[in-house]
Amino acid sequence: MSNIIDRQIVELLLSQINKFPILALTGPRQSGKTTLLKELFKNYRYVSLESPDIRSFATDDPIGFLSQYDDKVILDEVQRVPQLFSYLQTKVDESKKMGQYILSGSQNFHLLNNISQTLAGRVVLFKLLPLDFTELKSQNLLADNYQQATIKGFYPAIFDRDINSNIYYKNYIQTYIEKDVTELLNIRDIKLFRTFLGLCAGRAGQLLNYSALANECDISHHTAKSWLSILESSYITFFVQPYHQNFNKRLVKSPKLYFYDTGLLTHLLAIKTVEDLNQNRLKGNIFENLIVAEYFKQKEHQYSDQEYYFWQDSNANEVDLLTKRGMDFYIAEIKATETISKNLFEKMDKFEIISAPAKVYKTLIYGGNSNQLRTKYHVLSWKDIANEIN
Repeated sequence: MSNIIDRQIVELLLSQINKFPILALTGPRQSGKTTLLKELFKNYRYVSLESPDIRSFATDDPIGFLSQYDDKVILDEVQRVPQLFSYLQTKVDESKKMGQYILSGSQNFHLLNNISQTLAGRVVLFKLLPLDFTELKSQNLLADNYQQATIKGFYPAIFDRDINSNIYYKNYIQTYIEKDVTELLNIRDIKLFRTFLGLCAGRAGQLLNYSALANECDISHHTAKSWLSILESSYITFFVQPYHQNFNKRLVKSPKLYFYDTGLLTHLLAIKTVEDLNQNRLKGNIFENLIVAEYFKQKEHQYSDQEYYFWQDSNANEVDLLTKRGMDFYIAEIKATETISKNLFEKMDKFEIISAPAKVYKTLIYGGNSNQLRTKYHVLSWKDIANEIN
């Protein structure tokens, strides 16, 4: 829990801590995991495996380490000592205590891989992503316009310590590359990886073509997929998959690429001011990224199992965001414009025709500040989408 902003996930963590031997919290670096766990579980000892001495102890003598840290312990960046997981399994199986350990980590791939292999059934896993609209609105910290919100970003330190976003993200990229990427991959040319990261930013909110991305960066197709996998497992980027139900047309099968945080995205695109954003050719994609990322943050912070997709066919019919509840479709058109016009509803109407006889609920999410409940549509301001998700 940040010093300023309460996190939605708090009640979920408190409700589950005594129902599983291990609680795990993952998410990107600096999303507030350590602060949250320390404040929420003050009766737990905190041990960081980032510390070389502590990591050496856990690596060389896991039995002795877990004898010393035997109950009510937070193990931070636990994926750094992968052999520890099997010893944790033995420890909790023998003790049969609930809430014995809390694990935290910022590398999803290694943490989940070890949990699935050795701790399945013994752990409840949560994700803490950058701040969502609900959390910011609770403290009146959400900007008045989407442009300012987009550029400022959503990492807690920006709000807690009033850090200039440009300074924060410049440091974040340097730290992230130095601490994580160079450890996970044998990347000798950091400059090349920075170029790759920038090229990914230029594709946010768009269909991902691995070959085109690899060619533009002058790397192999395999390397591009590998680097994207690391970005995804470190919670920098995520994919939204296409919805594959066949409506008698050829469907797009490539995923769309998004960034979890638009502050990082706009920094990579050298967008520093509202004017920069308004004039940028990717303005619509960036706004779409803002909205889609919010849906995914809310999903994780509320521990929802709702799945979100996009839909697009070979005739350029498309829906920006789609989810299904029972037999009904809930779809959204996402537009950066602050003015509502009739043509903004056309793509949703086409989908309704194609998907008949299914019931379709249609929402326009736009860059303005007022809401409208029309006969056939829900017109929703960008800043109020959390109300609909909730």
